[in-house]
Amino acid sequence: MRIGIVGGTGDIGEGMAMRLSQTHDVRLGSRDVTKAGEASRECHLQVEGRGLPCAIDGSSNQEAADFGEMVILAIPFKHLVGTLESVSGLEGKVVVSPVNPMERREFFTYVPPEEGSAAQLVQRLLPDSKVVAAFNVIAANRWKALDEPLDYAVPVCGDDPEAKRTVLDLVAEVPRLQGYDAGPLGTACMVECITPLLLNVARYNKMRDVGILFR
Repeated sequence: MRIGIVGGTGDIGEGMAMRLSQTHDVRLGSRDVTKAGEASRECHLQVEGRGLPCAIDGSSNQEAADFGEMVILAIPFKHLVGTLESVSGLEGKVVVSPVNPMERREFFTYVPPEEGSAAQLVQRLLPDSKVVAAFNVIAANRWKALDEPLDYAVPVCGDDPEAKRTVLDLVAEVPRLQGYDAGPLGTACMVECITPLLLNVARYNKMRDVGILFR
């Protein structure tokens, strides 16, 4: 499958690219094409240096959106609207939102948009796309720790059953990740708010990379 990662030069985007490019063709997008190219080369060094296959190219966000059969939005919430307004051609595609709208105040808190969740905001802005919320509760730096398994549960929310199944199948390809159908897109708020909770647990208990598993 062809996967485009919009905003792919942060920890989440680069880490997802390194993990997913071992079995899929990945286009790493950025507002800065030079930066995307540098990130792509670093990904190749990290993955191929471990004797693993790697299919990643750097590009603009628009080229990543055009390339992907599935497009992942690896961008902070504050840049979500501006980024989506700058790209086109996502109609009919599976668009994955791992975006968590939150703020760090005295503690981390969930601050959803009026739509109810970041994923629902994406769906409003992209009415002809198949929006799925997934990968929200994985610590950003863990994606890039290629020698460590991602021992996490991944709740997946979406209104299109086929799109949700495609994302669940993608989750299952990453060793140790466990995907779970968490219901329609309307439940995305329940998933997105887990991340600030995890950050608070990590902070107040002096822990790192706190995640969730279902037993």
